[in-house]
Amino acid sequence: MATLSTRQKLEILADAAKYDASCASSGTAKRDSASGRKGGIGSTEGMGICHAYAPDGRCISLLKILLTNSCIFDCHYCINRRSSDVRRARFTVREVVDLTLSFYRRNYIEGLFLSSGIIRSSDYTMEQMVAVARSLREEHDFRGYIHLKTIPDADPELAHQAGLYADRLSINVELPTEQGLRSLAPEKDKDRIESAMAGMRDAMEDGSDASRRYTHAPRFAPAGQSTQMIVGADQADDRAIIRRASSLYSRHRLRRVYYSAFSPIPSPSSVLPLKRPPLMREHRLYQSDWMMRFYGYSAQELESATDPVTGCLPLDIDPKLAWALRHRDSFPVDVNRAPREALLRVPGLGVKAVDRIVASRRHRRLRLNDVARLTQSIAKLRPFLVAADWRPVHLADRLTLPIAPPPASQYELFP
Repeated sequence: MATLSTRQKLEILADAAKYDASCASSGTAKRDSASGRKGGIGSTEGMGICHAYAPDGRCISLLKILLTNSCIFDCHYCINRRSSDVRRARFTVREVVDLTLSFYRRNYIEGLFLSSGIIRSSDYTMEQMVAVARSLREEHDFRGYIHLKTIPDADPELAHQAGLYADRLSINVELPTEQGLRSLAPEKDKDRIESAMAGMRDAMEDGSDASRRYTHAPRFAPAGQSTQMIVGADQADDRAIIRRASSLYSRHRLRRVYYSAFSPIPSPSSVLPLKRPPLMREHRLYQSDWMMRFYGYSAQELESATDPVTGCLPLDIDPKLAWALRHRDSFPVDVNRAPREALLRVPGLGVKAVDRIVASRRHRRLRLNDVARLTQSIAKLRPFLVAADWRPVHLADRLTLPIAPPPASQYELFP
């Protein structure tokens, strides 16, 4: 491997990390310290800097890089696989630590997101990642956020050490079905991934129990664990993806499941699809995920909103509306009498709007105009609501499924 400067390594390994969807962009305007009239501190752009949202809504800038993009595995969907013809680079532990501290002191970042290809062995790679986190925490007293991608094949003790230094740990399940994993990532094993997740869950529960009993007990991954699934690389439909996500949430108490639409890579394997799935499919899965986590829908209910033929969620309407149109008997809902759980199922009503309605109806019977003031748009709600002065008899009778024609599509010249 040719000798590369730290900047060259950063260009390669920051670009290689972009395929991990665990960090979402904030979409902010580009600014840097040189653009102000009197100068300043900090930047919203730069190689390896991504933006993620904390649970309280704060936007956190993270240095998002790989320790190395070399890998002994040959997963078909991965651009860093062993047989891929890409430029390789590798950071040392000291280089990652110095980069993190340097970016932090310049107010570019507030934390580190570190992943890696597998080099030498899973244990050796995990040791290197733990060494980065340990150096930041113990040698430099780094108080910022650290997210480590852990390796399911590594020794469980290494994963435990990682949890003592990192705020969040994650293991990617990669594909929603065992068949897809066997065909596209034969060197990875579903049972080992599940076992590693279960070990993290038990360690987090033990740590939480210890912190309640002892004031100075060490914390273990206080931000929990997450995972990622690739959408569209295999033949799994949305039903299988929703079912898998629901199982992961219930069995391993994950904080988040991230979905990443498969993107064609250079020099692709012959077993991969030639065309990427619609990005709207990824968006619909995130919406369905939100419905499971915050709106009380079960996986079976969401599956009933999918197309009976394709098994996928409709792209032209959101999953909540699709479910409502397939369950007409549950509507309309009386805003003055219905329980909170029923109001959460009304298309167009969010959690905050429902809480406002529940609080307001204690003082007076709500009319349609009252509901309009508590929500962003009343047009989508009217067919599904009953208010003191509103009953949508005629509108409900005229609803059809789907309620909007599918969008026009452009034919390809060379399909």
